Amino acid sequence: MDLETIRFERRGRVALLTLDRPERLNAISARMMDEIESVLDTVAGDDGLGAVVVCGAGRAFCSGYDLKDDALAPPADGEAWRSRLERDLDFLLRFWNQPEPTIAAVHGYCLAGGCELAMSCDVTIAEEGCRFGEPELKFGSVVVNMMMPWLIGPKLTKELLLSGDDRLSAERAERIGLVNRVVAKGTHVDEALALAARIAALDADAVVRTKAAINRGFEIMGLHGALRAGLDAAVEIESMETPSRAEFKRRVRGQGLKAALAWRDGRFGEADAGADVE
Repeated sequence: MDLETIRFERRGRVALLTLDRPERLNAISARMMDEIESVLDTVAGDDGLGAVVVCGAGRAFCSGYDLKDDALAPPADGEAWRSRLERDLDFLLRFWNQPEPTIAAVHGYCLAGGCELAMSCDVTIAEEGCRFGEPELKFGSVVVNMMMPWLIGPKLTKELLLSGDDRLSAERAERIGLVNRVVAKGTHVDEALALAARIAALDADAVVRTKAAINRGFEIMGLHGALRAGLDAAVEIESMETPSRAEFKRRVRGQGLKAALAWRDGRFGEADAGADVE
């Protein structure tokens, strides 16, 4: 398909996928999901590609799902919400389920759905100064992909998600196991490409089967069932009209998204990042 929201390049045996909506801090739209899935299908069918690096254009990796999609045209009922959120979860899990190893090269903001995308990749490399987090609960919304407790455990996950923390530094994210390593500013893509090239130089069948075996271990422990249970909770939350969500949507419609984000963060004495995040 013609690509409007991402760029796709071949770097030897590595596929470089760049989220390319910099004016929206690479917020994930329905079009972007379709394009990414099309590219990942291409990679999976190409014996000449052995690893995937995903990065973001502009000043951020990804600010999350595009809030304008939901604020201006919200699903009508619980079943519609389930369809929407299942689509979102299946999209994020494409990076976990992709046969080839996937590496997130993160800079700037990595928030909400963007943070979930990075967690779904096999490896995350972050430049210093990044900011991670999932602010969904700050305005009564929901975490679609409950991958975090599988990476850092329940205690830290509860601290970060229940507080709506979206100011987690790259350095702390590395210490708690949310990212693999932090690299010098401006080198995150090169470092990710170097690692991907090393992986892609190995025997492809062995790499693919080793990744699948690691994933299978987590799936035996109940990963997929837990994520689907998290989806059930997400549908229930999104189907409710909480006071904070109702006010947020009212402000989006009447004043615009930036004003609604300022209201959301102002309640916690924070300045918003200018990110269109979910």
